[in-house]
Amino acid sequence: MNSPKIVAFHLPQFHQIPENNQWWGEGFTEWTNVKKARPLYRNHYQPRVPAQGRYYDLRDPKVHEWQAALAREYGIHGFCYYHYWFNGKRLLERPVELLLQQGKPDFPFCLAWANEPWTRAWDGGDKQVLMPQTYGGPADWRQHVAYLITAFRDPRYIRVYDKPMLLIYRSTAIRDLQPMVELWNVELHKEGIPGVHLVAMSTHFKPDPRSHLFNAFADFEPLLTVIRHIRPTRKRFERWLSRWTHLSRVFGRTMRAPISYDYANIWKLIEKRSISPDHYPGAFVDWDNSPRRGLDRSLVMRNFDGDAFSKGIRAQIKKAEDAGAPFIFINAWNEWAEGAYLEPDEGRGLFFLETIRDALNGSRNEIQSGSSTRASE
Repeated sequence: MNSPKIVAFHLPQFHQIPENNQWWGEGFTEWTNVKKARPLYRNHYQPRVPAQGRYYDLRDPKVHEWQAALAREYGIHGFCYYHYWFNGKRLLERPVELLLQQGKPDFPFCLAWANEPWTRAWDGGDKQVLMPQTYGGPADWRQHVAYLITAFRDPRYIRVYDKPMLLIYRSTAIRDLQPMVELWNVELHKEGIPGVHLVAMSTHFKPDPRSHLFNAFADFEPLLTVIRHIRPTRKRFERWLSRWTHLSRVFGRTMRAPISYDYANIWKLIEKRSISPDHYPGAFVDWDNSPRRGLDRSLVMRNFDGDAFSKGIRAQIKKAEDAGAPFIFINAWNEWAEGAYLEPDEGRGLFFLETIRDALNGSRNEIQSGSSTRASE
């Protein structure tokens, strides 16, 4: 029995692109939302400030070296970069292409196809579509897999039984997924690659009924639990409670607060949910997307509890070990505008990374101890 490998989702939106400059204003990056965040209620942990004021640009190779070195030091196995492909149109592709061109850092990675249309709802605005998501036909699928092969061939790319692992965020949106994947596998075999290890992400969307198309499923927390594993009566209670615990206006004025859930309670729900061997359990650091969505449309975890994170990550490691799951996907390495980041900040420092390191070390010690005991019997 081996310890599972922890893979952290990685957001590439920390550099400027022409489309974001046009849609959100000149100079926009993820840091734009992070820097403008303000507390919305009493004791609201905003703004989030990176340690040593490290507002980096992912076009800088030194940033990739720093991220990889930090992740490796604390036991993170690899990064899962979001991949944005809109029927041939790419967005935010520069960080991964830089990794491929440079051939360093020597740190494992894979891709997750974030196949959502880009709309203004992303920042709490209306649902105006900025970049539609369409899938085309065989010629378009062939173009896509040809692009993916460049990454799949990289020796650092994460593989399962020699197959490169690709996650899909919202597989149910792809009507012709089966013929698409069949064509991909034909093209991959032509290139000497034995197919793709396809993973459907289990998110707040309904699960994909075409389970036979996937090699595995990866839980995306905390949204999977918040949306699909909390009873309606509990959700109503949490919404009522959030309005009384997070008053965003002084007494005598309208009481408004983000929708919020108790941090420790969400972790308890995650811990007690069992998984099958073809499921990769999920974990999360924190959640607060108010920097993007503001007061009325945001979702926040309240009552942050470090002990709950420590207990939860250990439980997920044990769960993965028992099920034989090789990976745990944690949300996230650097989702700063959603409050989900392992990178150190001024308030919590290296707490999350140190906790993960200690949990992994404890798990490995238990495994080794168990092996030694069995060997002596």
